[in-house]
Amino acid sequence: MAMAMRLPAIARAATEMASAPVGLRRLFCSSASKFSFLSPQANAETPARPQAEPSTNLFVSGLSKRTTSEGLRTAFAQFGEVADAKVVTDRVSGYSKGFGFVRYTTLEDSAKGIAGMDGKFLDGWVIFAEYARPREPYRPQNNMPPPPYGNRY
Repeated sequence: MAMAMRLPAIARAATEMASAPVGLRRLFCSSASKFSFLSPQANAETPARPQAEPSTNLFVSGLSKRTTSEGLRTAFAQFGEVADAKVVTDRVSGYSKGFGFVRYTTLEDSAKGIAGMDGKFLDGWVIFAEYARPREPYRPQNNMPPPPYGNRY
């Protein structure tokens, strides 16, 4: 008798679950093999970030707080001749802000540097290397004059 009373409730729950969004179905469904781990919105094609033009200057992100400019230079020097390597540091603590720049002498070396170091480990952290984008020009806000000692932004 109790089983007969549960059947309409189970049927109603099944129809509600079928009309529920995919995320809820995946959360409450025991047959997870029918559903992918990524939601349909994540599978939809997202607009790609515009790529910078190839240059000798690389932007490196994902750096450890302990990474130094010399360590960055050493890591990238195995792929070509490095003209300059700079880790951007915090003025107060002196630790890395998590990004830096590497400048090669030739375009070919910079392409090798991206291919060799993008997604690799440096000081225990995965780093990402890409061509650096030029800095956008300073645009004053609210009709403010430019800063007195050069471009601070």
